[in-house]
Amino acid sequence: MNLKSFYLIAAIAGAIIPYLFFISFAAEEGLNLVAFVQGLFVNGAAGGFTADLLLSSVVFWVFMASRASNGPKPGLFIVLNLTIGLSCALPAYLWASQAQGK
Repeated sequence: MNLKSFYLIAAIAGAIIPYLFFISFAAEEGLNLVAFVQGLFVNGAAGGFTADLLLSSVVFWVFMASRASNGPKPGLFIVLNLTIGLSCALPAYLWASQAQGK
């Protein structure tokens, strides 16, 4: 398997796996945004993972913005990051970069 194929498979898995958890949450809590945000920081472990993910996402956005003239445009990947997560957006961006030959 080449790297481009790996990135594509990782992006697909990164879209599906988090949504399994989100669907489970929605089935139990409904579309309760307050409960969702509270769950992100329910304890130190969850808060640490949440902070790590938020900081990593910001670094990813800055990285994409710095390469916008040479690589894929960041808009779609920021939307993926905000609606699905970094686990989908980052490998999708890397796949797109490979597809452009960058």
